[in-house]
Amino acid sequence: MPPRRRSASGYRGVRQRPNGGFYAEIRSGDLRLSLGTYDTAHEAAHAFDAAAWRLGRPRLQMNFPDVHTLQQALDLAPPPRLNSAQDRAEHTALQRRLLVAQEDERVMAEWRRRHPEDVAYEQEYWERRREENTRRRREERLDRRRWKALACAQADLVNAGGRSFFTEEDERWFDIWLSTCDDTNDDDDGADDWSD
Repeated sequence: MPPRRRSASGYRGVRQRPNGGFYAEIRSGDLRLSLGTYDTAHEAAHAFDAAAWRLGRPRLQMNFPDVHTLQQALDLAPPPRLNSAQDRAEHTALQRRLLVAQEDERVMAEWRRRHPEDVAYEQEYWERRREENTRRRREERLDRRRWKALACAQADLVNAGGRSFFTEEDERWFDIWLSTCDDTNDDDDGADDWSD
C-alpha cells in the first residue's frame, strides 16, 4: 500500500482543528489511535513520530527522517497533557455557556420568525439612533468650528495690537486648538470627537 499523503498541516497524521489546535492520530486499517491535540503542528508531528516508533512503523512513514531511534523520538515529543479537575471544570463551564448561547440563538430566530413587526421596529429604532447621532456629531463639529473661529479672530486681534474681550486666563483661548475635522464614521460613537 502506498504511503498516505501528507495533510494540509504539512505533516503526516496531523490535522488542523477549527479552533487553531493540531490533532494527531495514527491510522492502521480500521484502527484509529488518537494522540491528542497540540498547540503547534510541529509538536503534533513529533507526537506522531514517537507513537510510530513504538508501533514499529518504517521510517519512511515518519515526519522527521533525521530521528534515528525511539529514544530520540521520545525526547523530541511533547509531554502528554494532563487533564486536571480544573481543566475539566473549565471545559464543563465552556460547554454549558455554548449550550446557553446556542439556545439563545434558536429562541431569537424563532422570535424573529413569529414577530416580524418587532424586528422591523427595532431596525427602524436603530436607524433613527444612527441618524440622531450623526446629526448631533455634525452640530458639535459646527459649534467647535465657531468656537475656534472666534478664538482665532481674538488672537489675530491681539496680534494686530488690539484688545480682546477674552481675559488672559479665559479657557476659550484653548479653542484655537480644537479639531474641526470633517471625517465622520457612521459607526463612530463620538468618543474621540475632541481629539486631533
